[in-house]
Amino acid sequence: QVQLVESGGGLVQPGGSLRLSCAASGSFFSIGTMGWYRQAAGKQRELVAAATSGGTTNYADSVKGRFTISRDNAKNTVYLQMNSLKPEDTAVYYCNTYAEYALGYRRAYWGQGTQVTVSS
Repeated sequence: QVQLVESGGGLVQPGGSLRLSCAASGSFFSIGTMGWYRQAAGKQRELVAAATSGGTTNYADSVKGRFTISRDNAKNTVYLQMNSLKPEDTAVYYCNTYAEYALGYRRAYWGQGTQVTVSS
């Protein structure tokens, strides 16, 4: 079982910045890919950014050049630095991570979500 605790959401003006954090705890062999998804009101959840344990990253086209995902493997924590925020970034942001267990078993877990609102 894995628990994911998110923090860092809030209200910011367009052009502002926020940093989201997600810390994983529990019982597992290791943490695999970690990522961030978001879901705006009335829309489907979409991938924002993801990072493998080896450091490979992937971003949605809408956030490239503005958002940066990073992770601290020793702390089982993933971060999302969000700069130059736009109203279109308003959504609930969810942390997602794969926990790895014995015999190659993997299970995905979701954080509780944190609200990001970009408005003047």
